[in-house]
Amino acid sequence: MTHLHITSWVIAFVLVGLVTTFTRKGNEKAAKISHMILRADYLLILYSGGSLFAIYTNYGPGVIFKLILGLWTIAAMEMVAVKYKKKKPAGIWWAQLLIAAIITIIMGFGFLPLGILPA
Repeated sequence: MTHLHITSWVIAFVLVGLVTTFTRKGNEKAAKISHMILRADYLLILYSGGSLFAIYTNYGPGVIFKLILGLWTIAAMEMVAVKYKKKKPAGIWWAQLLIAAIITIIMGFGFLPLGILPA
């Protein structure tokens, strides 16, 4: 389940980049298709993350904190895509996405079970 989770959020980061690039270049059809695939990918992230959450719930509040950070990351991704689509400034959402993603990745790999970073 961990591999599905990591793969799905890496794909989500790539898709956010594609959505913003297509929107910036004026290719609305490709941007819309990419955005729909991104939204489907959110479901994979939520499914795999929910499964991991169910497995590791007894590891304390760190798991709940990571769940909240993950939801914040997904919300920031969606807001970046929507702001670009509506041609509104998305700088604050890019900052939130960067901060949330970095903290979430550090939590997942560093402080939770199955992490690869030394504790």
